[in-house]
Amino acid sequence: MNGTTGHDGTTGHPDTPHGATAARTPGDSAVVVVGAGPTGLLLAGDLAAAGIPVTLVEKRPHGISNLSRAMVVHARTLEQLDTRGLADELEAKGRPLGTLRLFGRLALDLGRLPTRFPHVLVLAQYEVERVLERRAVAAGVRFAYGTEVAGLAQDADGVTLALRGPDGAPGTLRAAYAVGADGLRSGVREAVGLPFPGCSVIRSLVLADVRLAEPPPGLLTVDAVGDAFAFIAPFADGYHRVIGWNRSRDVPDGEPLGLDEVKEIVRAALGRDFGMHDARWMSRFHSDERQAPAYRVGRVLLAGDAAHVHSPAGGQGMNTGLQDAANLSWKLAAAVRGRAPQGLLDTYQAERHPVGRAVLRSSGGLVRLAMAKRPWTRAARAAVGAVAARVPAVRARAAGQVTGIGIAYPSPKGAHPLVGRRVPDVATAEGRLYELLRTGGFVLVSPRDEKHPVPGGVTSAHWSSDRRTTLLVRPDGYVGWAARDADAGSVRAALGDWGLA
Repeated sequence: MNGTTGHDGTTGHPDTPHGATAARTPGDSAVVVVGAGPTGLLLAGDLAAAGIPVTLVEKRPHGISNLSRAMVVHARTLEQLDTRGLADELEAKGRPLGTLRLFGRLALDLGRLPTRFPHVLVLAQYEVERVLERRAVAAGVRFAYGTEVAGLAQDADGVTLALRGPDGAPGTLRAAYAVGADGLRSGVREAVGLPFPGCSVIRSLVLADVRLAEPPPGLLTVDAVGDAFAFIAPFADGYHRVIGWNRSRDVPDGEPLGLDEVKEIVRAALGRDFGMHDARWMSRFHSDERQAPAYRVGRVLLAGDAAHVHSPAGGQGMNTGLQDAANLSWKLAAAVRGRAPQGLLDTYQAERHPVGRAVLRSSGGLVRLAMAKRPWTRAARAAVGAVAARVPAVRARAAGQVTGIGIAYPSPKGAHPLVGRRVPDVATAEGRLYELLRTGGFVLVSPRDEKHPVPGGVTSAHWSSDRRTTLLVRPDGYVGWAARDADAGSVRAALGDWGLA
């Protein structure tokens, strides 16, 4: 466990850095983020944009890999990226799809989602990473590529990471906090002694990037027939990503894979192989369902696949990790500055762990229904599709879950019903809310006849309508406090509760 104490690592859960600036060498940072995938890049970029010194450690050599598996960006993720001024660029790179077909008759119409982005964006993960990396570099993130974490120890004042550089040379890095965004085999998670319970849901999935002589008519193609499942999505360069599974062929990940096997699986699931040829990459992998019991151990936190992994059904993996980062970054920045209210970092666990658990359940359920083999499970799949087709409320709830639009966080007892809810990109007298959130701070939205003084880090806005509810919108776009016909004293108290007064 390398210097940690149980699962706490320190006495209590400090939300302020105490002596975080002490005993630092010139190369140290206030926060070290481990893992330069989408989650780590967004988190590190947010922290740097907030003025927090941050180092991003990545064991791969420098360069964005085009071999990543994620292929879709969901609406709530696009909203989070919009609050950073990145969504429109990604929209231009990808292709929007208004209906998400999960299997058989189960299709989600996303056109009615209450968002600027009523669709799923078909876009490869590496395109998202390029945009996030560029932003992180511009914000001042220090990168340590070709470097891996060899150990970790923490105390009441910070975290010391033992590193192994590109040439194998040892080194250390001291920080107030460390975040493991280093994936399924997270070295950070192992270093703090956290288990990763779960199991492999599907073994021997095949993946190939190929050209197609006759591309499918739809933007995303997915179906399961008998023992076979297949998924096809396009890249922007003329290649297509193919993922398939043959229930009857369970072989180790290292077993050689040929294009003929991929074609056979696709033909079984989709009726034809679309003339696939010129594979530039093929591999086998397996899909796990796992979740760490805690996302925080003292001054060490987990995000993305280091905290939770699940089946690829619904394309929720990368999106859930990016939303983890959006939830954590502003809280961590407040903790480093010493302005975090008591227990603020613990709300990361309270808010995001249930979301990770829900994604495990929903994506796992989709896989089990899609790959139903027994007659009664196939009947259940047909029934689910039929109910979703007939009942608008069921479709809306499913769309909200998969896209993240429907996610809400727990609120304190007695709080206004809007607290913990996502705020749509409403129009204010000062402009779109999500544009106002690009400062990285809170936004206070008041009735247009009220003027409340706000401290630094808070943007003042007013409804363009006659609404009487005052909202304090958190940096991640969720309601932190709300009241109807609020007086100046209650607004000041709310700002103080969030460490903003």
